[in-house]
Amino acid sequence: MAISDPIADMLTRIRNAVKAKFNSADIPASKLKTELARVLKDEGYIKNYKFIQDGNQGILRIYLKYGQGQKATIYKIERVSKPSRRVYTKSKDLKPVYNGMGISILSTSRGIMTDKRARQENVGGEILCNIW
Repeated sequence: MAISDPIADMLTRIRNAVKAKFNSADIPASKLKTELARVLKDEGYIKNYKFIQDGNQGILRIYLKYGQGQKATIYKIERVSKPSRRVYTKSKDLKPVYNGMGISILSTSRGIMTDKRARQENVGGEILCNIW
């Protein structure tokens, strides 16, 4: 069965795994999803990620991170730009997420990056998701 929005599927799998207190989440892999996982790891929302070769497209295993008392580091994760309605922004129009406590992940001409880095490099792009 074909997935119409693979990024939303990835975010939903992470959201469900965090609610169920799983240690990891397995996601069908792609280059874009791997870059999203890299940004999440760099920002400290997940422990690590690993690409597992399975003969098909591969599996991206994301190791989730919890704080004291099994409190999740990802409080909320939401998809902004959708296949039916793309959301683009300029670097000067990027607003902080959750008063600076969260991040937006953008797809820019220079690759996948956070809103903070996009403001520093003065590039805009498509807002993929917000995380806090």
